[in-house]
Amino acid sequence: MTRVVFSLLLLVLAALLSGAPAVAAQSVTGAPPVPLASAPITDVSYLVSFDSANARQRKLHVEMSFSVPGSGAPVLLSLPAWTPGAYEIAYFSRAVIGFAAVSNGHPLSWDKLDYDTWRIRPGAGGARPVTVSFDYLADTLDNAATWSRSDFVMFNGTNVFLYPEGRSFDFPSTVTIRTQPTWRVATGMTPASAPRTFSATNYHDVVDMPFFVGRFDLDSVRAGAVWLRFASYPAGSMPQATMSSTFAQLSKIIPVEGAVFGEIPFTTYTVMQIADSSYGGISGLEHQNSHVDVTTPLAIGEPIEMSIYAHEIFHAWNVKRLRPADLWPYQYAREQPTEWLWVSEGITDYYADLSEVRSGVTDSAAFLEVTAGKMAEVANAPPVALTDASLTTWVHPEDGTEDIYYPKGSLAGLMLDIMIRDASDNGASLDDVMRTLYRECYRRGTGFTGAQWWNAVSAAAGGTSFADFASRYVDGRDPYPWSTVLPLAGLRATFDTVRTPTLGVSATTDSAGTRVTHVLPGSAADEAGVRAGDYLLSVAGVPVTDRGFVAHVRDKLGAHAGAPVAFKVQRDDDMLSLTGTLHLDEKITVQLSADSRAPAKAVRIRSGILRGR
Repeated sequence: MTRVVFSLLLLVLAALLSGAPAVAAQSVTGAPPVPLASAPITDVSYLVSFDSANARQRKLHVEMSFSVPGSGAPVLLSLPAWTPGAYEIAYFSRAVIGFAAVSNGHPLSWDKLDYDTWRIRPGAGGARPVTVSFDYLADTLDNAATWSRSDFVMFNGTNVFLYPEGRSFDFPSTVTIRTQPTWRVATGMTPASAPRTFSATNYHDVVDMPFFVGRFDLDSVRAGAVWLRFASYPAGSMPQATMSSTFAQLSKIIPVEGAVFGEIPFTTYTVMQIADSSYGGISGLEHQNSHVDVTTPLAIGEPIEMSIYAHEIFHAWNVKRLRPADLWPYQYAREQPTEWLWVSEGITDYYADLSEVRSGVTDSAAFLEVTAGKMAEVANAPPVALTDASLTTWVHPEDGTEDIYYPKGSLAGLMLDIMIRDASDNGASLDDVMRTLYRECYRRGTGFTGAQWWNAVSAAAGGTSFADFASRYVDGRDPYPWSTVLPLAGLRATFDTVRTPTLGVSATTDSAGTRVTHVLPGSAADEAGVRAGDYLLSVAGVPVTDRGFVAHVRDKLGAHAGAPVAFKVQRDDDMLSLTGTLHLDEKITVQLSADSRAPAKAVRIRSGILRGR
């Protein structure tokens, strides 16, 4: 998953790049888990209804039908507590309304066993069909959630598809969508013979296929052996020229990413995108043959958008198939913390950058600029071990390290790539590591362990030990050794410390304007009395609607600590003129360039990285 937030903080539009078999249901805090297992069920089908009527209430109607034996044992049905790829507990059951269970037209007795498990008592006396039903609130604009408008809904299977607690996830099922006759349905699921019905061979697949239902644009193009589809809401949010350019670039990127692993494991791939002005950035959530983006309209057609696409598509290999043993198989009732998100997310981010430059979508200068930005981001963040940052993302730490495993893990990938190529005289690379683990772990139905990762790295480097690297730069907090690693690839970094003006205000754009979401204590905005919820109209006399807002404010204010800063805001019915004083912050900046005097071997390594050779 990736997250990018666009902000007015620091006078820049800053980019902060957004599943042991189940043997126990969740227990009340403090109580030990109780081993549980549902009565077996068969013939599982799901029906999801969304039309104009329940759209007005922002609800889905969901039914699950199945058969149970006549033993009389209770059926225990659970909803997931999280969506793989979004590493946070969300308790989707809290959006369930009006749960009911019936058999042959007669209501069944049921109760709650825990937060997200329902116990249904079908009674004894022979096998029988059972249907459970409920409404589900569709009001959360998040890639991992369910969100609707009057003519559209996006939902994830983890939100609405129940599973039998304590039983195998390897049960087949179908999903049927009931909606307006003229509305569309888009999903990565396999179509079944009946209209608007789809099938999956196991629960992992059925919850890994999000749905768009309603009025939205749906375009497709053939890219080699793959059908690329692009579903975008609202209709018209992707200009045709942007769509054509997007398809052309994705058609180049996907083969390059597939070359890392030696195969393309999908025949269709669907980008599913929601553009909404209330959203303050862009984020993506990966699935095995699709991904869901939520974006501000301001990002459409911008370079950051293609970077998000490249990242999420690479996840189709790295995470959805190849992933740490800690995440294999997915468990849906609890957290699955792992120290290896720096590989799953960070190295995915490295390959997203590589896929763009290797495919010709960007050039080497753009790759170096993006990499320098990551180096600066890490340099300005608190020191943290990659393993620690990977683990603590589940609790959203507020010390500035919540998502640092993205850029820091990406840079670790760059260093490993350089060191492997140097040790092998450019005969092997990080590509070989990814391909080996894909073949030896994913292809054999397992996740990779730490030992397997480092063994593959060492083997690619001709037996070189990476124990010191792991101890200092992955498990430890030592600064990255740029001065010794970069020259091996004919690269040179220049670090500088600058004092930059800061406003101390973050904002997002909605239908009413530019709404302040956060004010940094002690900042110019805080001194002026700007509040979260205010609508920002201008700074230093420059309207926020000015296309050159950031540069024009910077020109007006200069870099003079203590200079007055005028804010004009709308607060309820009042237009206020407020004044604070300018503050300067020290920030590390980085410039990364190719060294024209690099030896031939280093030039070969640099070229190999950029060209995938």
